[in-house]
Amino acid sequence: MDTITSSGGMVVAPHKAAAQAGADILAEGGSAIEAMVAAAATIAVVYPHMNAIGGDGFWLIAEPGKDPKALMACGGAGSRATIEAYNKAGHSTVPTRGPLAALTVAGTIGGWDKALEGARSIGAGRMPLRELLSAAVRSAKEGTPVTRSQAALTAEKLEELKEQPGFAQVFLKDGKAPEEGDLLRQERLADTLDHLAHAGLDDFYRGDVGAAIAEDLERSGSPVTKADLERYEARFREPLKTQLSCGTIFNTPLPTQGLASLIILGLYDRLTVNGREGYDLVHGLVEATKRAFIIRDRVVTDPMHAPEPASTFLKPDWLDAEVHRIDMKRALPWPHVAKDGDTIWMGAVDSKGVSVSFIQSVYWEFGSGCVLPRTGITWQNRGASFSLHPEHLNALAPGRLPFHTLNPAMARLSDGRTVTYGTMGGEGQPQTQAAIFARHVFNKMPVGEAIDAPRWLLGRTWGDAATALRLESRSDPDLVRALERAGHEVVQIGEDYSDTMGHAGMIVRNARGGLEGAHDPRADGGAAVA
Repeated sequence: MDTITSSGGMVVAPHKAAAQAGADILAEGGSAIEAMVAAAATIAVVYPHMNAIGGDGFWLIAEPGKDPKALMACGGAGSRATIEAYNKAGHSTVPTRGPLAALTVAGTIGGWDKALEGARSIGAGRMPLRELLSAAVRSAKEGTPVTRSQAALTAEKLEELKEQPGFAQVFLKDGKAPEEGDLLRQERLADTLDHLAHAGLDDFYRGDVGAAIAEDLERSGSPVTKADLERYEARFREPLKTQLSCGTIFNTPLPTQGLASLIILGLYDRLTVNGREGYDLVHGLVEATKRAFIIRDRVVTDPMHAPEPASTFLKPDWLDAEVHRIDMKRALPWPHVAKDGDTIWMGAVDSKGVSVSFIQSVYWEFGSGCVLPRTGITWQNRGASFSLHPEHLNALAPGRLPFHTLNPAMARLSDGRTVTYGTMGGEGQPQTQAAIFARHVFNKMPVGEAIDAPRWLLGRTWGDAATALRLESRSDPDLVRALERAGHEVVQIGEDYSDTMGHAGMIVRNARGGLEGAHDPRADGGAAVA
């Protein structure tokens, strides 16, 4: 896959319309932050199986020459979301679909609002909101062609989605899954976005849109109330970071699994590995992933309830000691419960060097499946990651933040480069981030080649129950045999480019301001330049 270059701005996204919406804003003199809001609004319309404005979002935003700030736009459980209420309704686990799965406040719109507020504070916010949302409004009103992945996932999940409130009216055609290329119109969502463009994004929580959302949620039986929406606010936080031999890498703090992504690269950087590709790369990263996931599952939760500080596991002393637990000749046995998640990642860098790594999600494909009738908003099921066991690390409680697979990444390298990167893919996010970073930064592959190269996934995603090490069918047969000899349970999936491996993207800005970027051939997007 080719690497796109530019001396101006660039946006990468898993759908071409979103990348172009962002690039158009850059071309009009907008900042990377403003471009990302335009791209985020558009992707919520044209890629509705992966994200929606009824979901959550996370940002890393970096001014030129400064460490990034993390913007946490995730909502807590509704005030009626108690373990007792779910038990009384006959549930031993949180439902994954329907109104009782729609149990957390949607945070992403609050994140857009807070990001634009931050942009104005640094002189990078000058464009009117109606212009930023215009491409999304137009796409929702006029319609957008159904993508291959939307058609396939709607058909695959039809039985569990078709009876959810509002779903069939918006996303099905005569009660059946749409075909690729069918026109999807979302008139109510268009009206909602248009209203927000004129009334302001805060209206989603404390205005007419918020009142309509609350009424629809209550009527459906969701535990989220009007007061829960009114209390919500996205917030800037310090990111997690760790030092590598090549520079500093950053990711989002709890309740995201950004900690795992940093541990993987922190450990891999300390292994003695050679070669661009092959056994050492894959085995080393997979074994580092296992060590990282053990810590993740022990620590990652709502930060107010974390049993240990996440920063403990990013210190040089801990990483130096932990790397000796990795055997480069043998695989650690791996019975592991994996994390689901369907998501989008996008990146933007403007001509002044403002960089944005952004991720937006509804958790599973189409989230709870509930489409609110008055606003056309699909609501997330992120709260399905809560446990109904009171002693569990992620036990359900009103206001509590759920575990998030989402984690946008960024790096400041010692040679002056800034790397903005990430992927969708639930359990696969930290693994794919590590793969593309290692291939580009450590092994010096061009950006496009690093993203295109065959990938792997330890565990499962997209509803797959097995925990084997999956490799794309293009993988080198010698690599497969070497991994099997080391004790890995290897499964080759029957696709050269599989959605299971995530939709990754990367933009690299060098010290002179030149940009290189690419987005995954496994998705429907690409890189667009201003």
